[in-house]
Amino acid sequence: MATKKTTKSDKTKIATKGRAAAPVEQATASAATPAPAKHKANESKAKKTSAIDAAVRVLEEAGQPMKCQEMIDAMAAKKYWTSPGGATPGATLYSAILREITAKGKESRFVKTERGKFGLAKK
Repeated sequence: MATKKTTKSDKTKIATKGRAAAPVEQATASAATPAPAKHKANESKAKKTSAIDAAVRVLEEAGQPMKCQEMIDAMAAKKYWTSPGGATPGATLYSAILREITAKGKESRFVKTERGKFGLAKK
């Protein structure tokens, strides 16, 4: 013989009638899943170079302004940074450089030299 499961609406009806609802046993999610293990292997690894940091390095070596796609190609060729599978890494880099220029202003590492090209800011 199957027992009827108590739904939330049934509990509400029971509670509004002034009768105590029968306790429902529920497993808590924290008891059912183990705590995530600490990854000590990640702590010992060196921090991975970001695309924008690799762009600074490529621009330093080139000594002249470059387009973002040229920077992406140079980063991949020199193995400074490779795209993790994004469809438009050049556009992502372009956006990141513009965000840095906007946020940091004169403290930015980049300067827009002409349409679509960026160089290093002189310090």
